[in-house]
Amino acid sequence: MEFAVIQTGGKQYTVSKGDTITIEKLQGDHKEGDKVTFDKVLLVDDGSNTTIGTPFINKAAVTGTISKIGRAATVLVVKYRQKNRSGWKRNGHRQPFFKVTIDALK
Repeated sequence: MEFAVIQTGGKQYTVSKGDTITIEKLQGDHKEGDKVTFDKVLLVDDGSNTTIGTPFINKAAVTGTISKIGRAATVLVVKYRQKNRSGWKRNGHRQPFFKVTIDALK
């Protein structure tokens, strides 16, 4: 089974053809159905040979299609100061994400 390790959004993902991964939002204008290319490939394994980059592999790329653009569930952030008249503050945050289906490893 062929797989690769890619880096995007400050995180690393192990992917193979047909996988669906949830990644951080990419910069630029994107919409569902767009093709994306990940050129920061750290490792490629084709079942018999393993290639490890230093830190990245030259001329290696992983392509995928954006299947969904959305925002994660709300994360509540509460700040409380004991013995202070300001009391407590509550904020929410929803992190944007892309769901990408991996098409090919090159």
